[in-house]
Amino acid sequence: MSSLNTNIAAMTALQTLAQTNKEMLVTQNRVSTGLKVRDASDNAAYWSIATTMRSDRAAVSTVEDALGLGAATIEVAVTAMNSAIETVTKIKAKLVAARAPGLDRGKIQSELAELQAELRNTAGSAVFSGENWLQVDSTGPTLKTIVASFSRDSTGNITIGTIEVDIGATGTMLFDIGGTNPASATGILDTVTDYVLASGTKSYSVAGVGTGIDISEITDDPTDLLALEAMVDAVDAALDRMTDAATLLGAAKSRISLQKDFVNKLMDSIDIGIGQLVDADMNEESTRLQALQVRQQLGVQALGIANQSAQQILRLFQG
Repeated sequence: MSSLNTNIAAMTALQTLAQTNKEMLVTQNRVSTGLKVRDASDNAAYWSIATTMRSDRAAVSTVEDALGLGAATIEVAVTAMNSAIETVTKIKAKLVAARAPGLDRGKIQSELAELQAELRNTAGSAVFSGENWLQVDSTGPTLKTIVASFSRDSTGNITIGTIEVDIGATGTMLFDIGGTNPASATGILDTVTDYVLASGTKSYSVAGVGTGIDISEITDDPTDLLALEAMVDAVDAALDRMTDAATLLGAAKSRISLQKDFVNKLMDSIDIGIGQLVDADMNEESTRLQALQVRQQLGVQALGIANQSAQQILRLFQG
């Protein structure tokens, strides 16, 4: 039946065209943004998961920055520690040379004084971002932590992992700047030791300010020579402790390097996971867009044909 009041064909064509335009708008948005889930209205569950993952990814990126800062701090400490070890090795060699009888130990002492000053300069300049792990205040915190990981468990609880480095007397501290009494210093190089000389008992440290090892008073007296040998033993013991400290720093540096590699891979994995949830398949969307464009054109033509039915009814009344 043909009706002037109700054009069923046109109504059907219009509804189909409107649906096609709606689908085309969705596809065009996906093509232009590259996302199939842009907000919660597209897919609430996927959008919620992706939003949380993006937030966690930003936190992991901050962890990467913290690891970089920690690695730089340790690198400075390692460089200074290795330099200090070389200097202490030279001090040990000078002391061994001073054991030979008849030498002018005053001249050797002048060389030792320069080496001891170099030790203090080395430790004092081992600073990065305001942190010095070789010249330490023993009255303050002596355990440094580096943020190393960020994780969220299945219940949503967050855990922040750290790498700890001991910069105290049992760790990397070469000089103790926490006290006013040099005799109570606990650093590897400024710990004071008593030596019995022929002229009396003297207190020295490997490189402490004002109390550094002094061989200018050493004579060929057997008591003095025994004290000199004890000084060599003290320097050798300091070298052993410095080697342990360098090993501690090296282990921390290696762990940070491994953790940085893991964090980089973790961020890539998170990006891939987010993409699986919200990214549009551009091959699929481009194919769909072409199909919708054809459907749109056909819909327009169908609507035009349907609108011509009224003109056909008018011809029936023309003579």
